[in-house]
Amino acid sequence: MKKYKKILVEEVKENLVKLISKDWFLISAGSENKGNSMTASWGFIGHMWYKDVAMCVVRPQRYTHEFLEENDTFALSFFGPEYKKELGLFGTKSGREIDKIHGGLTAAYHNETLYYEEAKLVLFCKKVYKAPFLKESFMDTEIPNKCYPENDFHTMFYGEILEVWERE
Repeated sequence: MKKYKKILVEEVKENLVKLISKDWFLISAGSENKGNSMTASWGFIGHMWYKDVAMCVVRPQRYTHEFLEENDTFALSFFGPEYKKELGLFGTKSGREIDKIHGGLTAAYHNETLYYEEAKLVLFCKKVYKAPFLKESFMDTEIPNKCYPENDFHTMFYGEILEVWERE
């Protein structure tokens, strides 16, 4: 197992916007008995409700959505560029069809929450809020047309960041 040190979210030295949007990350939920992960490139890290939070979005048809609904915690795992191929697999194949948890990365668990040992940064989160995007709430009407032509709007999952692990 890779060695990690706990840090505060404000101590993350890398650009979180780049980590999310350009480098991608894995959203994972579930335990050793049953879990799933998917690649994402939308979300944010910030401060709301007097808490440091991470927000990720998942479409309802994604298998990971079920695990986010069923579990109180989730993890966001960030990787170096050498793992782009594996992240591609996690983004294009469904956990309903293949065993992604053992698909090229090493699954691990912390407090019953799935993450991956190859990650350079892991955020462990406790769900505090969820809500679906609503078409009528978009001020920029091009967004639903461009991003949701089938009206399959994401669910937002906000998690209080409980721990941040950085690889030593």
